[in-house]
Amino acid sequence: MAGPGAPHFLVHNRGDHVGVAVQDVEPGRRRAVYMDSDHEVEIDVVETVPLGHKVALADLEEGASVIEYEVPIGRTRRPVHSGQLVHVHNVRSARWERSG
Repeated sequence: MAGPGAPHFLVHNRGDHVGVAVQDVEPGRRRAVYMDSDHEVEIDVVETVPLGHKVALADLEEGASVIEYEVPIGRTRRPVHSGQLVHVHNVRSARWERSG
């Protein structure tokens, strides 16, 4: 378990749409730290985000590219709101975008 001062999420680069949970995160106001700048933001997390899973940092429309590591990693299947868990139920991987 992370200490009380530890961030809840790490964001790889400014401009990324998602942060990665560095601990199990329950809903509420939570802290994300950008790895490329030490910039910090607070996110109103609206559902549980397990360790290693992603949270949306901004609202994304249906069909929007999801950016992580400054590159598109997927496309939203439906609208995704800031603070929601980002996973296979609402994002299709860019790796499989050309398949069925």
